[in-house]
Amino acid sequence: ISIVLSGALAWLTERRDRPGARLWAWLSVAPLAIPAFVHSYAWISLVPGLHGLWAGVLVSVIAYFPFLYLPISAALRRLDPALEDAAAALGLGPWRVFARVVLPQLRLAICGGSLLVGLHLLAEYGLYVFIRFDTFTTAIVDQFQSTFNGPAANMLAAVLVTCCFVLLALEVLVRGEERYARVGSGAARQQRRASLGRATLPCLALPAIASLLSLGVPFITIGRWLVAGGAEVWRLDEISLALGQTLFLAMAGALLATIAAMPMAWISIRAPGPLQRLLEGCNYIVGSLPGVVIALALVTITVRVAMPLYQTLFTILFAYALMFLPRALVSLRASIAQAPVELERAASSLGRAPLKALWSTTIRLSAPGAAAGMALVALGIMNELTATQMLAPNGTRTLAMAFWSYSGEIDYASAAPYAFIMVAMSLPLTWLLYVQSKRMAGR
Repeated sequence: ISIVLSGALAWLTERRDRPGARLWAWLSVAPLAIPAFVHSYAWISLVPGLHGLWAGVLVSVIAYFPFLYLPISAALRRLDPALEDAAAALGLGPWRVFARVVLPQLRLAICGGSLLVGLHLLAEYGLYVFIRFDTFTTAIVDQFQSTFNGPAANMLAAVLVTCCFVLLALEVLVRGEERYARVGSGAARQQRRASLGRATLPCLALPAIASLLSLGVPFITIGRWLVAGGAEVWRLDEISLALGQTLFLAMAGALLATIAAMPMAWISIRAPGPLQRLLEGCNYIVGSLPGVVIALALVTITVRVAMPLYQTLFTILFAYALMFLPRALVSLRASIAQAPVELERAASSLGRAPLKALWSTTIRLSAPGAAAGMALVALGIMNELTATQMLAPNGTRTLAMAFWSYSGEIDYASAAPYAFIMVAMSLPLTWLLYVQSKRMAGR
């Protein structure tokens, strides 16, 4: 369902001339700023009887379809229209051109986006708790919080990890090894958007409905609860404490993940090799694991081997670094690749020590990439729930934890300010992600 919805929205945005195309494109990405458990909170407030499998499918699609929309729309922007023109000249109709020319070139985007959605759904906890739909992740957390049954939780975690590996292997298998790069001289011309004509209004219905369900429902619900709660729900002491702890953990975790990713990113560009690729692959595999699995592993290790580290700041920051290091690694690697190695050599030849030469050239030039990576890591930490609940020191109360506590007490009005702040903090970063995706696609 997410593939079909995202593909249709991307096609209407990139290939059809419709009013407000840029606005509709942004509205298709903006749901990323709303945590999945806030989506579920909004829907269960609107429809209290929304439970079960199909409720989970509905909210999951609404919360995660932008992960597919972004790569599909970027791929559509970069396709060479000459290939479609050649297929049409050979007598193929529009549908056959799409099936035989366009769709195969979208395979990488669809596979990558589907993998992201699948991994997020395997790790999702809060979304499914609201609608009372049991998954491996909800069962693991229930075992840990209610009975402290370590062996049972570890067994469920092993099954969950196996599911993640199956998804990774399936993505590699479906992706294949075909060549997708354009061959030939010159640059591909820009795609021309076809007019919708009389179909303009009907075709606007799909993005309008998608925006209403993914953005309208959460914002209307949060606003309704804020109005219903009045000034009493704005407990400034509690909110400021939760905001301060959230920002501290987000900044500290982002800094640690970026520092840990820097050596790996530098080696991957300056000295690639089999060992480097193995270590980098391990980082991506660990990053793909659900947060509850990493948290459970650290709980087991600290309780059995290093009890003084159980529920300490070191442990929670270490968990954040494991979970979100790939976000920092990708951004740093791209920035370091754009920094000429000759600058490092020139600095060394002028008498600077290797570390000083590296600091004064490559690290300074990669600062924008490091900042982008830190922002992505910080966004993930601010909205992280399960690992924070299991590993954070006693007395820790982040925005997500406070929201979860009040919503668990069915005090939706008191939870609304925390949901509002989380969304407000995430929107600017989501906008930067949207702008960066268009820039990378050449728009």
